Amino acid sequence: MIRPALTIREFSDELAQAFHDINAEWIEAMFVLEPVDREVLENPREKIIAPGGVILFVEAEGLGVVGTCALKPTGGGGYELTKMGVRETARGTGAGAFLLEAVIRRAAEIGADPLYLLTNHTCEAAIHLYEKLGFRHDGGIMADYGARYARCDVAMRYVSQN
Repeated sequence: MIRPALTIREFSDELAQAFHDINAEWIEAMFVLEPVDREVLENPREKIIAPGGVILFVEAEGLGVVGTCALKPTGGGGYELTKMGVRETARGTGAGAFLLEAVIRRAAEIGADPLYLLTNHTCEAAIHLYEKLGFRHDGGIMADYGARYARCDVAMRYVSQN
């Protein structure tokens, strides 16, 4: 596959539907949309942006907006890397890694500590990417935050690559 030029875009209300649709696509393909998912996907400005979070998108030349990821503040300086998804049509373009690198940079800029994520072992490709870019499995994160989602059986914390 020819890799298209990739660009990071910031959240805007015009992109709220893309945030919903991209995430609903991958969650429904692998899991079941839980009430906590619906609440965030239907209200991204209220649930993520207003409390100080960030939502970024990756746009692929010729394909449009193909992926998204959020940093959701969870108190005490901590941020959850959440709602990361890339459209099925853009898999293999490098869009996911490009987006994740941008989100990690943004997390550093805003002083996210800890930066963590919650996922499921069935997301093997994503877990491999997270590990490659500096996330490590963390039992403390699981104990503190893992109960939020029924499907969560993997918790990871970002460890700086510097």
